[in-house]
Amino acid sequence: MNEKKILKFFPQPIFHYKVENYKKHNEKLSEYIYELYENDKKGLERSNQGGWHSKSFDLKEKNKPPFQFFMDIQRYVADVFKEYGWKYTPGKVNLTEMWAIINKKNNFNIEHTHPNNYLSAAYYVKAPENCGSFRISNPNQIAKERIALSDKRTEFNQNIGQIKPVEGDLLIFPAYLPHSVGMNLSDEDRIVISFNVDILK
Repeated sequence: MNEKKILKFFPQPIFHYKVENYKKHNEKLSEYIYELYENDKKGLERSNQGGWHSKSFDLKEKNKPPFQFFMDIQRYVADVFKEYGWKYTPGKVNLTEMWAIINKKNNFNIEHTHPNNYLSAAYYVKAPENCGSFRISNPNQIAKERIALSDKRTEFNQNIGQIKPVEGDLLIFPAYLPHSVGMNLSDEDRIVISFNVDILK
């Protein structure tokens, strides 16, 4: 086996960043999100099972924390474009929607994707211990139909991956990637901001 090579095609990337000044952002974002929650406790029903899903943020309010947050993290989106080898034209990179989810104890999110976008993201405003991991599933359905017995876990035999959320972490991933959120087993709230990115023609 002197000539052995392992060629890896079609990887599924998740770009994991620690946002600078995240403590400052999180303080303001948390206050903003709880204010939305108090004014609309019903929220929306999407992938959330028992949790609160906000309506889309109004990003026209340039003095509000969500707009300031997104302006600060555009460099991370630009870095993802660079890693993909995509052309980054600021006027064409479009934030289509941004929202928040509060998961209290025993709340979780079922598996879903974000169609009609190129990228999706999760940013952790509050992430106590045991609050529910971010889970991603192999989008190749065929790989899930026949699963061989394994002696050890490798990158080739996993159909599910998990990332433990930490405050200030920003995950950016392809919008087609199926993902879910584990149950919050903590007594504290888990607060995440999600957003989608499209490319205008």
